[in-house]
Amino acid sequence: MGSMVVLGIESSCDETGAGLVSDGRLLGHAVASSMDEHARFGGVVPEIAARAHLHALRPVVRQALDDAGLRLSDVGAVTVTTGPGLPGPWVGVAGAKGLAYALGVPLYGVHHLAGHVAADTLEHGPLPDPCVVFVVSGGHTSLLLVRDLARDPIARLGDTLDDAAGECFDKVARVFGLPCPGGPAIDRAARSGSPHAVSFPRPLPGSYDFSFSGLKTAAARWAEGHARRELPVADGAASLQEAVADVLTRKAVAACVEHGVDTLVIVGGVAANARVRSLAEDRCRAAGVELRVPPPWLCTDNGAMIAAVGDLLVRAGAAPAPLDVSIDPSAPLEHAALHPAGAAARPIVPA
Repeated sequence: MGSMVVLGIESSCDETGAGLVSDGRLLGHAVASSMDEHARFGGVVPEIAARAHLHALRPVVRQALDDAGLRLSDVGAVTVTTGPGLPGPWVGVAGAKGLAYALGVPLYGVHHLAGHVAADTLEHGPLPDPCVVFVVSGGHTSLLLVRDLARDPIARLGDTLDDAAGECFDKVARVFGLPCPGGPAIDRAARSGSPHAVSFPRPLPGSYDFSFSGLKTAAARWAEGHARRELPVADGAASLQEAVADVLTRKAVAACVEHGVDTLVIVGGVAANARVRSLAEDRCRAAGVELRVPPPWLCTDNGAMIAAVGDLLVRAGAAPAPLDVSIDPSAPLEHAALHPAGAAARPIVPA
């Protein structure tokens, strides 16, 4: 094969994912989720996730190779999420180190959110330089200014100050009696409800930071007000979803306009939400901004997105990580690579 095949491994939460990318092209991937084991606890339990990763990692890597029609010996580099995420479930890091050592190939430790950013390249090609990228997931709501993902620092325009958008969905879904994970459940319930039934607050207007704890509390208080009568779940879900989508898309498009950027990329699990996608389309169209959103399966955690970051680093000539690279559960998003040795970076200053 003319180009190097990069194997990516993701195990920072409840999904065990493996993907294979070469020269920007997805060759194969596989994902195993342990969410069903966590559902009865209302959220991810690190010890359960770690055990699930241990059982799933080898079969998932093998399935991804089979999907691509490749052998393990075809792999030219291994990339793995080394932060952020839960501290317990990173079986993938140990597995990636073992594979890189056994194959005699370079290892790259990368930032989980950089993987979400790179996921879009598998669907739409290289990212425009610059672009605004909005990572919206269960644990993150980050508004970013991105140039060359493999070479340049990532400028953070805004971030969540407490609960992320996906976390708000998960917690409110539990209050509403909906199943876990809460994001898809809220999305489904909202289809038969009115987005104007409840006047939920829009937090932090005029700022690129985000706070959804107050919205979560408002939804819980509204549900408590129906203690002696049937809760109109569909209306509550639709109104909550509208509030979240309104805040997310309004700030994202405003950031594009302020910084003179023509492209908005929305990634992460909440990017799969139907209302977020449709409202973003409407507002981008009105502002003359191109919208790029990966297909839903690329929005959730997967190994393909980690392989995509590795592929970009390899092609940029980035130095690999040492085999003793460690995990960082609270790693800040500054560079795609999460180890001291990386590609030469040029400074990025928000406009």
